[in-house]
Amino acid sequence: MDLTLLDAAAMRRLNRRATGRRGVTDVIAYAMPQPDGSLLGDVYICPSIAGDEELVRLAVHGTLHVLGYDHPEGAGRTRSAMWRRQERYVRRLLHRA
Repeated sequence: MDLTLLDAAAMRRLNRRATGRRGVTDVIAYAMPQPDGSLLGDVYICPSIAGDEELVRLAVHGTLHVLGYDHPEGAGRTRSAMWRRQERYVRRLLHRA
């Protein structure tokens, strides 16, 4: 998996190309299934809109998307199974068991 940090202008352009949405976003992830069944992926993060803890959260979030996890939009997002898994990993990575 590749993790790339982009400035706001580059992330804005990628967001427009990838999703058709205008404006900067914090993270975009792409999964690339391989013929042998393995999985590769790219995660793009814009650190200018996130602090240190948020960078960890975005890296975990993007990685989970690459691995096939998803969440609903809107209010249910932070109550989803993916979000709960994400927060467990963030706590572990930040040593806050």
